[in-house]
Amino acid sequence: MTQARRTIPIQPQGGDAELDACSSAEPFALMVLGDSMEPEFVEGEVILIEPEGLATDGSFVLAKLDDEWIFRQLARHGAGWRLQALNPAYPAADIPGLDAVKGVIIQKSRPGTRRATKRYVE
Repeated sequence: MTQARRTIPIQPQGGDAELDACSSAEPFALMVLGDSMEPEFVEGEVILIEPEGLATDGSFVLAKLDDEWIFRQLARHGAGWRLQALNPAYPAADIPGLDAVKGVIIQKSRPGTRRATKRYVE
C-alpha cells in the first residue's frame, strides 16, 4: 500500500515586528503528522526542536531536503549521512553532509498529559 504524502508548509511569519525580533536560534515546537516516525513518535505529539542542537548519529532531526521539511532519524552512512524514517514503509534519503539539518529534536510530549513527556537531550 502506498502511503499518501502530506506536505506541511513552514513559512516565516514576516511583517510582525515582535515575531521578527525573535532569534532564529530559539527552540520551537511542531506537531507530528503522519506515521513515518512510528512507533517512537505518533501523530498528534508535539516535538521541541533546538536549531543549534548537536546533530549526531542516531539524533532525531528536522531537515530540509529537496525544498521540503522532513522529520527523520540521522544515521551515519558511508562517507555521508542518511535521513531515515522509523516506519520501514518510508524510504531513506542520503545526504552528503549536515547542512540539510536545521534542528535537533530535544523533547516530545503528548498534549493534555503531563507525564507523557520524553527528553532526547540532557
